[in-house]
Amino acid sequence: MKPTAMNPITEEDIAQFLINTPSFFERNADLLAGVQLTSPHGGRAVSLQERQAEMLREKIKVLEHRVMEMMRHGNENMLIADKVQRWARQMFLVARPVDLPAVLVSELKSQFAVPQVALKVWDVAEVYANEPFAQGASDDVKSLAASLASPYCGVNAGFDAVQWLEDPEAAASLALLPLRPSGAAQGAFGLLVLASPDSQRYEAGMATDFLERIAELASAALSRVRD
Repeated sequence: MKPTAMNPITEEDIAQFLINTPSFFERNADLLAGVQLTSPHGGRAVSLQERQAEMLREKIKVLEHRVMEMMRHGNENMLIADKVQRWARQMFLVARPVDLPAVLVSELKSQFAVPQVALKVWDVAEVYANEPFAQGASDDVKSLAASLASPYCGVNAGFDAVQWLEDPEAAASLALLPLRPSGAAQGAFGLLVLASPDSQRYEAGMATDFLERIAELASAALSRVRD
């Protein structure tokens, strides 16, 4: 349809024409050389080729930034994985089951630089029923552990389990890890508490993949003190 006063040519019409007619620039190559655009850097006039080069450099910078972020996250994950392996190794080396909870807690503090860690286990074998790690878990704590489908990360909201820590008042953020038998969805038999004075260390919404692996390994190791 030919343009008329009622249907003038629009920018979209021009754009579609140029897209559908690439030979136009072959026939009018001098137009490309004469096009002047405004640079976003200083507002000076630049050629089309120079503006395209600027856009390409900007895209490359964005891609480089993304690659660097991926590498940084990859390195961080590798370091955490190494710490998890060293922590698990120390648990394998524990000879007496009764010593396992204390080693588990101390190695978590050491390997991951966690200021405070506490652990309570219930439904243990009778021989361990009077051990400190098997005492002090209230019914509310047991219900909380059973209700957690994944580790809780966030502010200290006054959970009873915080009182297990050496310095409850210094716990600004928490990670609560329910301990369950292998493959069980419910029936928690323990709770692991990680605490920090840094309110940002354990944030709501943070990824919990490694915390879940820690909970799984701790659950498997602590099976040695259960019925």
